[in-house]
Amino acid sequence: MTTTLDRTASRAPSPGVPVRLSLTPRTALAGRLDGAWWPRSRDLAAELPPLADALEGRWGRITRVLVNPDHWPVVPHKVADTDHVLHVGWFTEQDPDKIILLSYTTGRCDLLVIPPETEPASAARLMAAAALPGSILTAGGLMSDEAATGRRMQEARSSEDAWESEGGAAPAPQPHPAAHSVVGARMIPLPGYMRVTTWRP
Repeated sequence: MTTTLDRTASRAPSPGVPVRLSLTPRTALAGRLDGAWWPRSRDLAAELPPLADALEGRWGRITRVLVNPDHWPVVPHKVADTDHVLHVGWFTEQDPDKIILLSYTTGRCDLLVIPPETEPASAARLMAAAALPGSILTAGGLMSDEAATGRRMQEARSSEDAWESEGGAAPAPQPHPAAHSVVGARMIPLPGYMRVTTWRP
């Protein structure tokens, strides 16, 4: 595969920057995903080592990584980690929103990959949803649901902005009905002794 690095993507993480990772709690409820990963760039060579290191305590040493090349401009065959090498493979049939990490000791870890440019509020919702134990949603399904949520929120904001710009922030105050008690009332003629006369000097 021949591709070039996308220079518009976010920069690779600096050393010591924590990995943005959300994992399902240890439970008997197995779901389709083991959590979510929000990388800071689309540079696999820079992003994979800190991810593998962050997962080692739970999954053991990660040795192989599988991705779909649709979201990664460059897919290196090997990536050097702290004291070993990560072997990277790619499959176009794999869900493009998922990364699979393999360990000889614990098996595999499937993570939703949240695009680096995702807004923080959207990323927080995705990380929480992907970490729900026993969830049957796929990585692609979670991304589709979040896109729909984003559209609904945008439409609601647009409607609110239009309402405000058209002067619909608050209805005009209406007088209290008691202020016009005669309006709509039936006029009854008064007897002669109760009629009001105006005295003039």
